[in-house]
Amino acid sequence: MALNKNPKVDLRRKYRRVLEVSIIISLALLILSFKFFPEFKKEEIKLDGPQELLNVEDVEITKQETAPPPPPKPPIPIEAPSDDVLEDIEIGDTELDVNEIVSAPPPPPAKEEEEVEEEPVFFVAVEQTPEPIGGIEGIQKRIVYPEIAKRAGVQGRVFVKAFVDENGNVVKVELIKGIGAGCDEAAMEAVKSTKFVPGKQRGKAVKVQVAIPILFKLQ
Repeated sequence: MALNKNPKVDLRRKYRRVLEVSIIISLALLILSFKFFPEFKKEEIKLDGPQELLNVEDVEITKQETAPPPPPKPPIPIEAPSDDVLEDIEIGDTELDVNEIVSAPPPPPAKEEEEVEEEPVFFVAVEQTPEPIGGIEGIQKRIVYPEIAKRAGVQGRVFVKAFVDENGNVVKVELIKGIGAGCDEAAMEAVKSTKFVPGKQRGKAVKVQVAIPILFKLQ
C-alpha cells in the first residue's frame, strides 16, 4: 500500500503558484522601470586621431624606349684575282756528304778561376791574450777627445773589438758599444794604431780578437 505525502511538505504542489508569482513580480518591475526611466541617453564617444597628410606625387608615365637597331652584318669576303705571280725559287742541294772533311770547332775559352781569399780565423779564447804595448794607458794617450764631445759634456766608456794577427798588428777594429759625439771613431783610431804583444796558443803566436775598453772623461 502506497503512502500519501503530507501536503505541508509536498513541494511539487507549490511549483505553479511560485512560478505565477514570479512572473507577476517581474512584469511589475519592468512596468515601473519604463515609467520612471522612459528615456536613455547615449554617450557619444569622440575619437580624436592624428590627421595624416598624404602627399600626392605625380608619377610620370614610363616611356617605352625603342630598341636599338641590330648591328649591320659583316661583309662577305669576295675572292679577288691576284695579279702578283710568284717567281720560281731555286732550292739548293740538301743532301748530306758523308765523306766531306769538316774542321773541328774551336775550343771554348778557358774560364778564369777566381781566387777566393779565405778570411783568416781569429781565436776568441787563447792561453795568452794579446796585450797592448804600454798597456791601456798607452792607448788612452793616443785618444784625441773630440771638441763636440767636450762642448756637449759627453763622457763614458767605449768598447772596441781589435783583431790582432800573429805579429801583434791590428788588422781590423769593430765597435762593440759606443757613446757617440765622435768618441767612438776616436777610440777605434787609437786602438788601430796601437802595437800589441801577440796572443799565444800552446806557445805559438796566433790571430786573436780581443775587446778593449776606452774611457772618455773630462778633466
